[in-house]
Amino acid sequence: MTKSQLTLVQIDNYGPWTVTPNPRREMDLQTLQSRLFADLAQFVGSRDGYVFFTRFDNMVAVTNGLDRADHALLQETIGNRYPVTISLGTGVDATPVAALEAATAGLQRAGSAQDGDRREVLAGEYLAGSDRTDDDVRIAHFDVNDATGKYTDQLNEFDSFIQIEQGYAALMQHLREEHGALSFFVGGDNIISVCPAMDERDYRDAIDHVEADAGVELKVGVGTASNPHVAGMDAKHALEECRHEGTDIELGAPVEEVNVATD
Repeated sequence: MTKSQLTLVQIDNYGPWTVTPNPRREMDLQTLQSRLFADLAQFVGSRDGYVFFTRFDNMVAVTNGLDRADHALLQETIGNRYPVTISLGTGVDATPVAALEAATAGLQRAGSAQDGDRREVLAGEYLAGSDRTDDDVRIAHFDVNDATGKYTDQLNEFDSFIQIEQGYAALMQHLREEHGALSFFVGGDNIISVCPAMDERDYRDAIDHVEADAGVELKVGVGTASNPHVAGMDAKHALEECRHEGTDIELGAPVEEVNVATD
């Protein structure tokens, strides 16, 4: 059974800050957001976690392996380097969306995201080291079949973007509603999903749904491990197996013993 530890990263009172005392230059805000995400990714990634930018003022991290002290250090690091602070809520559950809901509730109980008096909240629970297993985190790495040939080399960039985003939206909604999984666009034609326990038929249903709903064809590699980094690397190798074998779904194993799907 999976045990996902999800952390909600929320910039404190960010909306009011962007217009106080006057509206700030948009590219200055975009620069701040991108640098903040990069620093979060470096901090969490160096501890084998994953961070996804989502809306930038609210970001989602998979933090299996990080404890309360790690989260407190992250807050301190950001507070020392940026003109804004962050609050962190963390939850643990077999279903990723339930873990995120628990993480979110911890921050919401402390006050509104735009409450000027609510700063650097550290709330929630963390998966104890003694409770961690090699089955805790399941990462599914999707990409679009022949995105370069179908879109990049045929359409202008914005129309290519629309096609990819429509596929992403269909996948994101399907996996959220059917399985409580969380899916994130990570650039190019790649989508990473944090999943509960799912079998090959579940992934086939997701791929078929996206093709029927958005006309976008996907393939997926899946990895499972105690932390996002290892699970994600197994998923990447499984996706390479898809490309090599011409399959749509590969359920990854350690690199030295990749399972070949027979769908």
